[in-house]
Amino acid sequence: MKLNNKKSSNLSCKVLGLALCAVIGLGINVTPMAMKNAQAQEDSQRETRRTPALRVKVYDQLSRAQKLADEGKTDEALEALENVKGKASSMNSYELAMMYNFYGFIYYNVERFDEAIASFETVVEQQPIPESFELSTLFSLAQLHMMRGNFDKTVAFLERWETLNASVNSNSEIPAKNYVLKAQAMYQQKSYDKAASYIEKAIEIVEAQDDIPDENWYVLQRAVYYELKQSEKVKDVLLKLVRHFDKPKYWVQLAGMYGELGEEQKQLAILETAYQQGYIESGSDMFNLAQLYYYHQMPFKGARLIEKGFVSGALDKNLKNLKFLSQCWVLAKENEEAVPVMKAAADLSDDGELDAQLGQIYLNMEKWQQAITASEAALEKGGLRNEGTVHLVKGMAFFNVGQYNEALNELAEAEKFHSSKGMAQQWSKFVETEKASADRLTVSLSQ
Repeated sequence: MKLNNKKSSNLSCKVLGLALCAVIGLGINVTPMAMKNAQAQEDSQRETRRTPALRVKVYDQLSRAQKLADEGKTDEALEALENVKGKASSMNSYELAMMYNFYGFIYYNVERFDEAIASFETVVEQQPIPESFELSTLFSLAQLHMMRGNFDKTVAFLERWETLNASVNSNSEIPAKNYVLKAQAMYQQKSYDKAASYIEKAIEIVEAQDDIPDENWYVLQRAVYYELKQSEKVKDVLLKLVRHFDKPKYWVQLAGMYGELGEEQKQLAILETAYQQGYIESGSDMFNLAQLYYYHQMPFKGARLIEKGFVSGALDKNLKNLKFLSQCWVLAKENEEAVPVMKAAADLSDDGELDAQLGQIYLNMEKWQQAITASEAALEKGGLRNEGTVHLVKGMAFFNVGQYNEALNELAEAEKFHSSKGMAQQWSKFVETEKASADRLTVSLSQ
């Protein structure tokens, strides 16, 4: 028997509820150039673009601002930079860029992100400055705009980075991290096709080097494919996540995707493997696996798993769980186990359905009086899908305890319902015959 679509999709959608962080797997880099290496950097960075020198007096003032910032004296560091800024008219482009870079660094560290962005944008407006300095600032700006939700600007600064990088390093390829950032920007803008192409390229670059991409890159790729309703590709990404990172949630999600693809045997195999590894601990995951056992005709395993959930506290002994546990025991033909569980569930239920089922179980166990009591409770609560069957069970139980008149009354009630009419008529004839025989015997014994 197949697990129905609703249950399968619940399993997959639950575990595919995706919350992506602002900038995944990259790490924002807004640290200013180390002042002690500034002159050496300047010389090497001016090889392809002629840039003015960073003068000693400006170096000393920026160094003081950095020292104050490192000591956590933000206001004093900003004041020191304001003193430098007061002489901006006498500063060259490189010195101005370095000054604004420090503004950006300080603002970022105290989470004044919009001011940090404005400062870094001013850095790249100063020209000429060393290409590597401009490249690192452009990429930091792309990340910061991503973090602030400015997705168009994220892409714009990445493309500025790529254009400049191509002019400086004509033989270099676009790094994988650029594609990832573009992919995330497209994902946030719901441009899922573009996002898919970018994240595929990023992962392809890293995997081609026999390396493993960052875990969050795969998470983004999975999210993109999920939005595109490409279940096979979601499954393939989850296989990589299971193989490379072996986290419980990926096993559960992989099982869910197999269910969504209609491959229930693989769904069960993956989820059972996860259970054997100790990855199935939450109540919802336990219940899902128990359902799979039930629908794959392994109710005993399902019942034991539900009981384990009760013992561990992962599952509550509520109506839903008790009802399902009783169904497992019934399917496993373990009526002795089923009865107390179903009775507990029936006590929690507002309708008489479970009492009716309990009556049938008691009848099969030849516990006639209990069958009568349970059937009466079912009729009293009402809300029954098939009231005629309850009267039929009650009539058969009355017959077996020798209460023929009561049995015939209940069977007469059962005849009023189409689903139980035929069986009730047959039983009525049988009971009347037995009653007549019993009456004749009673008369004979009294003479």
